[in-house]
Amino acid sequence: MPWKESRKMDEKLRFVSRYLDGETISSLCREFGISRVTGHTIISRYKESGIEAFTDRSRRPFRLANKLPFQVESLIVQLKKEFPTWGAPKIRERLITHYPAVSTPAKSTVHAVLERHGLVNVRRRKRPRLIGTSLQHADTANDLWCVDYKGEFMLGDRRYCYPLTVTDFSSRFLLCCEGQESTREALAFTVFERVFREYGLPHRIRSDNGVPFCSANALHGLSRLSVWWLRLGIQIERIKPGNPQQNGRHERMHKTLKQATTRPSAPNMLQQQEKFEQFIHEYNFERPHEALGMKTPASQYQTSSRLYQGLPELNYPFHDKTIVVTECGRLCMDRKKINLSTVLSGQRVGIRQVDDQIWQVSFMDYDLGYFDLESGRVEPGPNPFGPKVLTM
Repeated sequence: MPWKESRKMDEKLRFVSRYLDGETISSLCREFGISRVTGHTIISRYKESGIEAFTDRSRRPFRLANKLPFQVESLIVQLKKEFPTWGAPKIRERLITHYPAVSTPAKSTVHAVLERHGLVNVRRRKRPRLIGTSLQHADTANDLWCVDYKGEFMLGDRRYCYPLTVTDFSSRFLLCCEGQESTREALAFTVFERVFREYGLPHRIRSDNGVPFCSANALHGLSRLSVWWLRLGIQIERIKPGNPQQNGRHERMHKTLKQATTRPSAPNMLQQQEKFEQFIHEYNFERPHEALGMKTPASQYQTSSRLYQGLPELNYPFHDKTIVVTECGRLCMDRKKINLSTVLSGQRVGIRQVDDQIWQVSFMDYDLGYFDLESGRVEPGPNPFGPKVLTM
């Protein structure tokens, strides 16, 4: 017989009354539908407080976090108005030196008081502006590959197709055109691994600033995919946002691809991929290219001598420490957690002290930025990605 809320006090009184009359707790708990722990608790509270033990107890905490006497709170607000540029640490120090009789609150408590009264100016972090990187010309095969997603289009089964394309800049050879269900990073990893195994590794890859090639909110626009390229010894190039002409050769190929394979589109993804494969063969081996003196891209292309053999080990012999970035993108150092970037999770980075309480964090040969243990995050340094950066 579980207790109903409206009769809770009456049921507790009956429970205690029958217990005092000599009935066992075990039998009473079975009849009232409660555990023996609850039964013993009821009896103990009755012995301590009598009938008042059965009234509802306040759930209000004994102590409220950041709660101060109103006189102290008013004093903090007054000091802030007197010194409007001071923050919580300075106001707290003022309390210690000028009001020794006042029990000094913690910095966090002072800050909470200021925030409650609207006296804290919250500075929003500006979204980093992507500006692209320096771009280099390439005259030989595999010096530079260009990658992009041709604009999505709808198939006959009402699903969207996102073709991921890769071309060699010098020879115009179309290495890949893979229809994808989305621009998700995991799908791109699979495609690039297959292309690397088949054709080897390029020296540089040029892309736009979209996902998954770039992450606008990450340090220097890095993404997991571009971090993987760097680990493989591939330099990254990004065009300036809003300037697709900087990847003009690739965009021109997209125009031809669209005319040949999407008008009309195929009924489903498999049949659309078959159209892509037919286009790749024609484009590379049969179609003369004016910019190549009417030669075919296949006649100008040869596979890379840099074979794909997995990721090399990372070492930092000239740094003070080597730290593995956690899954949540942090550096754990001296019991402090420094926010770096989730795109580097699982990667080994080098830490080097460059000034008093100032450390520099590097990934491979790329100096990413600086941090101190108080700020809790890495502030980016100069963008290290460009034509003059050393590679592995």
